[in-house]
Amino acid sequence: MEYALELNNVTKKYSDFTLDHINLRLPKGSILGFVGENGAGKSTTIKLILDTIKRDEGSITVLGEDNLKISAKTKERIGVVFDDCCFPEVLNLKNVDQVMKGIYKQWDSSIFYQYAKKFKLPETKSIKDYSRGMRMKLSIACALSHHVKLLILDEATSGLDPIVRDEILDVFLEFIQDETNSILISSHIISDLEKICDYICLIHDGHILISEPKDNLLETYGILKCSESDFTHITKEAVIGYRKNQFGIEALVKKQLINKIIAMNKQYVVDPATIEDIMLFYIKGKR
Repeated sequence: MEYALELNNVTKKYSDFTLDHINLRLPKGSILGFVGENGAGKSTTIKLILDTIKRDEGSITVLGEDNLKISAKTKERIGVVFDDCCFPEVLNLKNVDQVMKGIYKQWDSSIFYQYAKKFKLPETKSIKDYSRGMRMKLSIACALSHHVKLLILDEATSGLDPIVRDEILDVFLEFIQDETNSILISSHIISDLEKICDYICLIHDGHILISEPKDNLLETYGILKCSESDFTHITKEAVIGYRKNQFGIEALVKKQLINKIIAMNKQYVVDPATIEDIMLFYIKGKR
């Protein structure tokens, strides 16, 4: 399998936080959702990938090259979108096109204006008059207009209404129709990631807890609902985390390990688990 992005035992130490020997793989032609609570290490990881901060240990390969020695040509193949538009607010669409022409040799004005039309971005308005959704659409249009192969998004859809988010997610799905294109997307909106991602990577307190195909996760885990007394009969190896409520116990379980118990005792209920369920029980569930 070819990878657009590989991190091997990457470590970054601060006085109050350590990104601790993390490993991450993004196969070409796929979307990887990078999830975790605030301060878990998502943005630190992305900064390390982009070499805006230096790693202490490990290696990072981006589109087949060491990210510390990456060529100018390969840099042009990477599109990056953060959670806010970085262009001066006095610029309009035409100004942005002119600026980007001077930055990227591979800049394609025709693609840029196609996205601008698709996103209904006004040509004459200054960016200061754009809504938040329009600013993010502009950033995404720019990121996709220099023939990129890897798109890196850090909270790019946060704060946007569902209609705008859905429109943007469709663009991402179109982008990876080319099997040489790939996306790494960090987001707190887990439902969006569940719609589009092929892989999910969960980071907590600087450690990778899960990095698996999304469909595997959804098939592996379920939400068990039962009484406290019935819960004592569940093998502990099957339980990832649990919480008590007024009705009894809810627990994230590995379905394969409790199927025999369920078959013998019909009062156990196991519902499908969402990616958000899996994240919350891994991080906040009792063990």
